[in-house]
Amino acid sequence: MSTQFHDALVIGAGFGGIYQLYSLLKLGLTVKLVERAGGPGGTWYWNRYPGATSDTPSHLYRYSWDKEDLQSYQWSHNYLGRNEVLAYLEHVVDRHDLRRYMQFHTEVVSAIWNEDNCTWTVGSSQGSFTARYLITSLGIVTEPNWPNIPGRDQFRGSLYHTARWPDQYGLKSKRVGVIGNGSSGVQVITAIVQDVESLVCFQRRPQYIVPAGKRAVSREERDEINKTYDEIWQKARQEIGGMGVEEAKTSALSVVDEERERIYQAAWDDGGAFRFLLGTFNDLILNEESNRTACDFLKKKIHQIVQNPEKRRKLIPSELYARRPVCADGYYEQFNRENVDVVDIAENPILEFIRDGIKLANGTEHKLDVIICATGFNAFDGAYRRINIVGREGKTLKEHWKDGPITNMAVATAGFPNLFMIVGPQAPLTNVPPTIEAHVEFISGAISRAEEHRKEQSTSPVPAKTLIESTEEGEAAWGGLCNAISEAALFRTAASYFNGVNVDGKPRSVYVFIGGLNMFLQTLKECEESEYSSFHPF
Repeated sequence: MSTQFHDALVIGAGFGGIYQLYSLLKLGLTVKLVERAGGPGGTWYWNRYPGATSDTPSHLYRYSWDKEDLQSYQWSHNYLGRNEVLAYLEHVVDRHDLRRYMQFHTEVVSAIWNEDNCTWTVGSSQGSFTARYLITSLGIVTEPNWPNIPGRDQFRGSLYHTARWPDQYGLKSKRVGVIGNGSSGVQVITAIVQDVESLVCFQRRPQYIVPAGKRAVSREERDEINKTYDEIWQKARQEIGGMGVEEAKTSALSVVDEERERIYQAAWDDGGAFRFLLGTFNDLILNEESNRTACDFLKKKIHQIVQNPEKRRKLIPSELYARRPVCADGYYEQFNRENVDVVDIAENPILEFIRDGIKLANGTEHKLDVIICATGFNAFDGAYRRINIVGREGKTLKEHWKDGPITNMAVATAGFPNLFMIVGPQAPLTNVPPTIEAHVEFISGAISRAEEHRKEQSTSPVPAKTLIESTEEGEAAWGGLCNAISEAALFRTAASYFNGVNVDGKPRSVYVFIGGLNMFLQTLKECEESEYSSFHPF
């Protein structure tokens, strides 16, 4: 099988890969996009479990670069379900005739840098490719994290992971166990509970969960958004979260108890995880005393909603409100059903899967027809670790990241020339599409400059090598900033995928930048304006 050469190869057909393909084609480059799935969508292709929903407001969970489509493409609710997100991405691909540049069912297994001709050779399940530039859009939450529980092969019922949900499944009148209570866990529980015979939630750490507040959006509301879309996007890019939330400016400790209660109640009534975290007070992620006021409010809500004292005890968290914020409508109410229970596997761990269910450490057996692993992802760098990426002098990316990933603005890493990442490790914890757009435009700008340089040097007796590579200093500076901001925030105290605690054996590190979308965009802009000072350019 012959090797195909392209100016650029893009891996991944989610939000990032689609826009990167479009942008590089606009530069006149030869580009191929490869994707292991059977179609576009990225994480929304794989996460097809019942109830899968975005928790970013719909009018901002889309591209801003196609202004005509932004105005004309309709959405039905303030939060998009999985099928609507997937339909939107399919629409963008077809609107811009991008499908003919995409190759699906193609899993990349290796990418090796060739120093002599400054190209990447990429091996895949469908042959090999060579490219001058390699752009990875592998996604933050694409690699399933299966629980490390013995006996998986013994179970004779149906075993699903929310991130690899089958096309055909049956839950009607089944005894169902759900392991995990993060975003996917609470969404799937609230979606299926009315259909099953019984449901048991196996949770290690209870979560603070606020209502989503999902509702239909009227034509009049969409028209109002269309009138001020430019201003809406401009404001979002100046925010910490980029969620279109009116971010709070006051401390939780600066108001009297009654006013604080009123503000929390208004956020609870509105719904939305980031509305509650960012729109109530400005120091919930920075000040422990302030954070505990939010914890107290949410614990009181659980007390009010959950009637059974033992279920209530298990559902009330003891940690701070410092994990990835989660929302779902009616979650706690489901535990008032007689056929819904919760098991605390921190105090009574799962011992093993057995033929007809799950056995706990104390010997209790739960008879189940279906087990759903809502155990999340090997997030941020998991997708990179499944590919053998080899840079300068034969050093692998796994070796470079053995103590945890380190990147330059989540877009590049030292020792791997002409390799770019869209929303790689240490990307900001924000609304993802505007972060993706910023990365794609940064990458496209750098490649455009590099191509100009290459063409200028093409007549030289010794043509210059076209390289764009992060400096070690640039990488260290970004990693240092990520660490410094993380130390100042409460997220560091929680066991979550922000620091790798959710995956057995994963290095404990800082996997996200929590300085906000506004600071991230400013850093990218300053790098461009300084002629890529943290890179070895061209």
